Amino acid sequence: MKVLLASPNFHQARGNTVTVQRISDGLNKLGIETEIINITDGSKLSSLPKADIVHGFNAYRFGQFIKKLGEIPERYVVTMTGTDLNIDLHDPVKKTEVIQTIINAEAIHVFDEEAKLVLAGEVPEAKDKISVIHQGTVIFSKAGADYKKEHGTFLFLLPAGIRKVKNIPFAIEKLKMLYEKKYPRIRLWLVGPIIEEEEGNFVKTLTEKNKEWVQYLGQIPHHHMGELYRQADAVLNTSHSEGQPAAILEAMGYSLPVLAANNLGNRNIISHQETGLIYTNPVEFLDYADKLVNNNELRIKLGHAAKLYVEGSHSSEYEAKTLQNIYETILEKSPSKH
Repeated sequence: MKVLLASPNFHQARGNTVTVQRISDGLNKLGIETEIINITDGSKLSSLPKADIVHGFNAYRFGQFIKKLGEIPERYVVTMTGTDLNIDLHDPVKKTEVIQTIINAEAIHVFDEEAKLVLAGEVPEAKDKISVIHQGTVIFSKAGADYKKEHGTFLFLLPAGIRKVKNIPFAIEKLKMLYEKKYPRIRLWLVGPIIEEEEGNFVKTLTEKNKEWVQYLGQIPHHHMGELYRQADAVLNTSHSEGQPAAILEAMGYSLPVLAANNLGNRNIISHQETGLIYTNPVEFLDYADKLVNNNELRIKLGHAAKLYVEGSHSSEYEAKTLQNIYETILEKSPSKH
């Protein structure tokens, strides 16, 4: 079996890229051939490479791509990655495209039960095609990259592509209050590609103004992320909207406590005060960040529970095997017409 994985922005180190590469690796281990194509940013493809099944990521982006090609794949699966479910599906301009892509799909993959409920509510005719598969996660082997935090500091790590929805300035502005009033040992590392230029410039300016304690490390190869998790004391997610953030799962796999915004994707992997902390407003963010800095026992407890949760619920082997079952079911029901 050959599966064509169609990913938006595959050239950038961001969530979809991590997800698609991990799924590709998992399928390869099961003996399934995969090919990954980039479907955004001036993709030069004029037709789809041959494959038994096409698996598109992000219903809106994938729908736009196949419309531009003028070629609907004979059989395709689509993964709702976050923005398509939480934003595009409710956007009057983009909604039709998302729904059309979903209706034409043989199967739809979402990351959690709440996402399935939202999608089934919006597109009832697709209800029976929706499968819930939690994202798998990986632990990185030690890479050659050498990232060292300053001795005696407390390091918050915020991994995210720089765009407005990720709300990165919020993290800088709020942590600055703790840094100035209480904890001069706080440090913040930002890591990820600049996706929106205007937001990138704004974040860089803010970082420069706070260079004593904030660093923007830029885009780094994904396999070097393990080094950053090993240095960090806590990981942040301040995003307005998430599908199921791979970076948070990775951090949890490293026994790191996570402080995350109250959005659908974060809520579905973090149990508040059990496997991490969820904040709803700036006051809670400051309160929980403060607790993480000064309560070693809390950090250890949350980090330990987070690691156990990821090991039990986010196996990349299970993810690949379940997708294989979906593909095989589709191919049995709809053998090739060629």
